[in-house]
Amino acid sequence: MLASLAIRDVVLIERLDLPFGPGLSVLTGETGAGKSILLDSLGLALGMRAEQGLVRAGQKQASVTAVFQPPERHPVFALLVEQGLEIEDDLVLRRVVQADGKSRAFVNDQPVGVALLRRLAATLVEVQGQNDQVGLADPASHPALLDAFGGLGGL
Repeated sequence: MLASLAIRDVVLIERLDLPFGPGLSVLTGETGAGKSILLDSLGLALGMRAEQGLVRAGQKQASVTAVFQPPERHPVFALLVEQGLEIEDDLVLRRVVQADGKSRAFVNDQPVGVALLRRLAATLVEVQGQNDQVGLADPASHPALLDAFGGLGGL
């Protein structure tokens, strides 16, 4: 579902284009290898808080672009329609953060509020870290999980 992640001038990363293949993707590495920077970068594209220190030293802005390829009838499409946003083959979430911490958000190159990025992200991604089972513990998510498991699309 996450097809690629493009990071520009975030912390220590000058430029990184990271494609993802189908199936499970796992980030591993030693302490200090940069896993947290990658997750923080993805978080920016998903509407997480933009910290002033995320912009690489000496740069005016940082940007992160996450490209998703959601399957047909994915709940994200209903949200896009509700918001009056264009539906394309790829769903492109982009965030640009200025050195002073101010940011702009885009969905398929259309300006949006960061709150909408968070709403879209909730349908697209769940990052699981050590001892993170928040999404599974949320009773509001249980009916959708059961419907998906049972192969019941939009009823």
